[in-house]
Amino acid sequence: MKTLYLDCSMGAAGDMLASALLELLPDPDGFVKKLNGLGIPGVTYTKETAVRCGIKGTHLTVTVNGEEESAFFESLHARHHGHDHDHGHGEHSHPHSGMHEIEHIAEDLPTSDAVKKEILAVYGLIAQAESAVHGEPVEQIHFHEVGAMDAVADIAAVCLLLAELAPERVIASPVNVGGGTVKCAHGILPVPAPATAELLRGVPAYSGSVKSELCTPTGAALLKRFVSSFGDMPVMRVGAVGYGMGTKDFSVANCLRAMLGDTEEVKHTPHGACVCGVTELCCNIDDMTAEDLSFAMERLFEAGAREVFTAPVTMKKSRAGQLLHVICDEGNKEAIIRAVFRYTSTIGVREYPVKRCVLDRETREIETPYGVVREKAVSGCGVSRAKYEYEDLSRIAAEQGLTLDEVRDLADRAKRT
Repeated sequence: MKTLYLDCSMGAAGDMLASALLELLPDPDGFVKKLNGLGIPGVTYTKETAVRCGIKGTHLTVTVNGEEESAFFESLHARHHGHDHDHGHGEHSHPHSGMHEIEHIAEDLPTSDAVKKEILAVYGLIAQAESAVHGEPVEQIHFHEVGAMDAVADIAAVCLLLAELAPERVIASPVNVGGGTVKCAHGILPVPAPATAELLRGVPAYSGSVKSELCTPTGAALLKRFVSSFGDMPVMRVGAVGYGMGTKDFSVANCLRAMLGDTEEVKHTPHGACVCGVTELCCNIDDMTAEDLSFAMERLFEAGAREVFTAPVTMKKSRAGQLLHVICDEGNKEAIIRAVFRYTSTIGVREYPVKRCVLDRETREIETPYGVVREKAVSGCGVSRAKYEYEDLSRIAAEQGLTLDEVRDLADRAKRT
């Protein structure tokens, strides 16, 4: 599977992510020309070589009407309408833009509808975070013009780059948010800045030794939108490596590293079942109600678990309890463990690397006179069988006043014709 792994041990910002992805392309200079052809108002992209701690990488600079938006203030570019703030170059009196103006800009870009949708989705996450922080409706959130265009430029670049690279899965390390404080015209705030903290809800993050803002709202929103799981780098055959450099110098290389390659090939048994590695997490629970445990299981599925189930066990002092089993991918393990601790009462989780054999699966759609019925088919190891999706059967049965067997007969007849 074509997999993109993002090393966020020095945080994530929109320009760093775009720069790292740019290095994965065979013709990065040609792609920069494509970016400059987008026609984002006043925006110019410039690709530069940068070195941090002896490592050579790329920095993609965005200027808006010749002015570069400082990443130092990016986390606070959303402000109340009519308020100006210092960007480190003295006071400015630029107009402001809201989500309505951002939507017009995105719609006018010469890109596919899919890319436009992703751009608006990412910017929407930022607007929602700012809305939560400031206690105002999304439609009343306004962005400083330079900051808005800078963020649109970074977001558009990343969305286009991901469309170009077309990874089937994006995995990222836990995110280093940095530490200390960040200064804005309205005061000094802790790192991560409020909007960043809001966007990182549910994302594995930590504060390292660097006392500076390492993760910005744009970076956090892009990770939130595109990363399917957070954890260690999976077993993969790396084909390309890119380094997106930050603008500041630290004792640690200030870069975001992107690695593109193929994850471990799926193996098959001689009889046709595929063999793949997964992780099993287990814990014993004896002090949760059935309702609370059911809620926790739903949250674990939402966190990316492949399977969640319980089995009754007898614990110490002959107490009745439940043994919680969670099956997940190695790359999603850390996020699942955090969810187990958050939503259950356990104080310890056991971890086992396991192999599982699974049959090849396929979903077909059967057109019946009353709508589509999906059919799940499996094969391998001398086995071949199929089963209609219960939700489709029950929906048609309820709508048409039929029994489940009658709907199955309808699907069988439709399949034969």
